[in-house]
Amino acid sequence: MSIHRGNSSENLSSVEKKVLLQEANSLNNRGVKAYQKGDYDSSIGFYIKAIKIKERVLGEVNLNTATSYNNLGLVYKRKGDNTKALAYISQALKIRESILGRADTQTAESYNNLGTLYANMGDTDKAIDFTQKTIDIKEDIIRKEQIGTAVSYNNLAVLFEEDGEYSKAIKSYLKALQINEVAWGKNHKVTQQNYKNIAILYYTMGKYKEAQRYAKLAQQDTEIELEDITVTK
Repeated sequence: MSIHRGNSSENLSSVEKKVLLQEANSLNNRGVKAYQKGDYDSSIGFYIKAIKIKERVLGEVNLNTATSYNNLGLVYKRKGDNTKALAYISQALKIRESILGRADTQTAESYNNLGTLYANMGDTDKAIDFTQKTIDIKEDIIRKEQIGTAVSYNNLAVLFEEDGEYSKAIKSYLKALQINEVAWGKNHKVTQQNYKNIAILYYTMGKYKEAQRYAKLAQQDTEIELEDITVTK
């Protein structure tokens, strides 16, 4: 199917767009295969054809198009054409930052690609800068994932507690606490609530030493009056 770039995407039907994007995906896949075989010139040709279709159907400021810019930049990087590699990888980064922001894995990928490219170009300062940005984003993503995991452990603990499965609840609370102490610190309200929940549950279970231990940790905020807790069966 030939591409007539004179037509804008507004003039294309949904069926035509679908067919064109299927063609773009096919070209992209052929570009990947050519790249893997070391046939970089053919890979570039396939990627450029795919990009022209995506620019027409999706527009330039689109994540799918950005992926193709990034891929094309990496091929030019492998060929040693640093000027073109820098142009395409930078374009991909610009799009990803505008749509996803800086704290995203795709943005981090672009930073990393620029870091290694600048290293190849002998610009150590820029290589360090972009590599550090990559690390900062990935560490932030890991931290957010850990915090989300802690929330899930806490929710699981609440469910076990409601079901009377106190031992399982404690294990889940403690797993949440282990993450929260590192992510938030001992004085943060999230961690403090963890201490309180654990102290109360231990008291309910009749494990008073453990209850007092976590109650003391929670007293940095407000004291827990364990003696006032009524144990129900």
